[in-house]
Amino acid sequence: QVQLVESGGGLVQPGGSLRLSCAASGSIFTIYRMGWYRQAPGKQRELVAVIFTGGVTNYADSVKGRFTISRDNAKNTAYLQMNSLKPEDTAVYYCNMATVAKESWGQGTQVTVSS
Repeated sequence: QVQLVESGGGLVQPGGSLRLSCAASGSIFTIYRMGWYRQAPGKQRELVAVIFTGGVTNYADSVKGRFTISRDNAKNTAYLQMNSLKPEDTAVYYCNMATVAKESWGQGTQVTVSS
């Protein structure tokens, strides 16, 4: 009964920026954490960034300093600001949300970094 709607993906040139958003709706309990994962062809899904209830964040080393995760608690929405994008950032990005009741995933949004 929880839906995660993602937006913001697309094609961008190296060095460019994108901002992904993930809006949660439905039967939502208190959110423990929201995060972003990504998966490139031939690779396993990996954690990109996560933000916990209190605002504590964690980032993958590969994106640290370039990506910023944030959350609007009132809107149950998470964001991922991606700057200085590199071709190796190309992947399908998935939103993830964990509550006391369940874990949910978004449908994924394609991010392609290419000149």
